[in-house]
Amino acid sequence: MSGLNYVSKETLEQMKEELTQLKTVGRSEIARQIAEAREKGDLKENAEYDAAKEAQGLHEAKVAHLQTAIMNARVIDVKDLDNTKVSIMSKVKLTNLGTKKAVEYQIVSETEADLKAGKISVTSPIGKGLLGKVPGDIAEIIVPNGTLKFKIESISL
Repeated sequence: MSGLNYVSKETLEQMKEELTQLKTVGRSEIARQIAEAREKGDLKENAEYDAAKEAQGLHEAKVAHLQTAIMNARVIDVKDLDNTKVSIMSKVKLTNLGTKKAVEYQIVSETEADLKAGKISVTSPIGKGLLGKVPGDIAEIIVPNGTLKFKIESISL
């Protein structure tokens, strides 16, 4: 993961808490599993030991990924944002011109993206297609199954 990762203060705190959890409870649990497997004898043919070592590798990769994400995180303060055009952290009310349905999305960082909660990544095709648009604009967004057209109805924070 390279580049800056714009997040809310709450998300940064959640990431730090998860990292602490991984470094403490997570590491001690894996160490316990490795020790238990080691006690069962010959390590050359010990599937439990191999699985515990693999879990340790995956765990450490997750720790490293999270540390990098936190290092590259930049907290965005909503009061510093411009709500006259779509930017990260904007809540955008749209009308899908194909289906005539109204939708609302919040543009967030990759870390915070959650489509079920209406939070789409700033790096997604729709996120990229909406950036910089103002109310009244039509955003044409190319997606794998065609082109979507959205009319920007309003922007809020």
